[in-house]
Amino acid sequence: MKLATLKTAGRDGILVVVNRELTKVKPVPDIALTLQAALDAWIEAEPQLQRVYQALNEGECEFIPFDTCQAAAPLPRAYQWLDGSAYLSHVELVRKARGVDMPSSLFDDPLMYQGASDNMLGACDPIEVAREDWGIDFEAEVGVITDDVEYGISIKDAAAHIKLVVLINDVSLRNLIPDELAKGFGFLHGKPASAFSPVAVTPDELGAAWEDSKLHLPLKVYWNGQLFGNANAGADMQFSFARLIHHAAKSRKLAAGTIIGSGTVSNYDSTKGYSCIVEKRVVEIIETGAAITEYLRFGDKVRVEMLDGQGNSIFGAIEQEVSPCR
Repeated sequence: MKLATLKTAGRDGILVVVNRELTKVKPVPDIALTLQAALDAWIEAEPQLQRVYQALNEGECEFIPFDTCQAAAPLPRAYQWLDGSAYLSHVELVRKARGVDMPSSLFDDPLMYQGASDNMLGACDPIEVAREDWGIDFEAEVGVITDDVEYGISIKDAAAHIKLVVLINDVSLRNLIPDELAKGFGFLHGKPASAFSPVAVTPDELGAAWEDSKLHLPLKVYWNGQLFGNANAGADMQFSFARLIHHAAKSRKLAAGTIIGSGTVSNYDSTKGYSCIVEKRVVEIIETGAAITEYLRFGDKVRVEMLDGQGNSIFGAIEQEVSPCR
């Protein structure tokens, strides 16, 4: 099943069911007005939404055309946004460029931070930044949305709480991050609003590509129309989404509508390219002693998309332009 949120005058938009080809949508206010409302009552709402999805795919219900740029983030504001760092190839490269070894704990204990979730960006919303010299970077990720998760859940049981899968552009302001981390209290200014794919899909829609709570497909990243990255999201994922949920719920419950990100998708095989600029820069530092690739500039465009085995877009594309704050 595929779901989206269309922009309206209200902050939370309206929930729509999307057909498999991403061309038609049907609002479902009789089932749930918003995606959050559906997640709050998922046991009752999910089978009803599935029936609409089947009818939409079979041409048996009314619909309106789907314009992905009219889509808000699936959850325009979320109760919780937690971003992991599940790809140790990315972590190792960044630390190697700084001349810092990998602590052994990172192989067993995921990194994760809690980000701002009050203003999630739609797939076509601009990346608005005050200054170019803040080091504007994209980070292409996969994410999951959960229902209610109990305190201290096991890894085995956590997988059943993954209700939807999304793509994410977790924007970073690289030149602001070092001073923040030096304070020992985490990100704030360095992590502005993240953007999301126009469509969220249930794991069953992914078929064999969804295995062990990982999505085993390449994540395509384009920068100003040029392919920048094509890393496989499942190949080198050290911590599955079930493991990330288990980690997040160690000392708290997770409310329905919690979003958990994978962190920047990264492969040890560098021929697959990169899902963020900083990873390419650290490779340049390791190989030549200096970073050559610049960060994003105003007017630059970023596209993040994932295709199925037949070349069809699964989630729709995140397509953003960098612009000065209005």
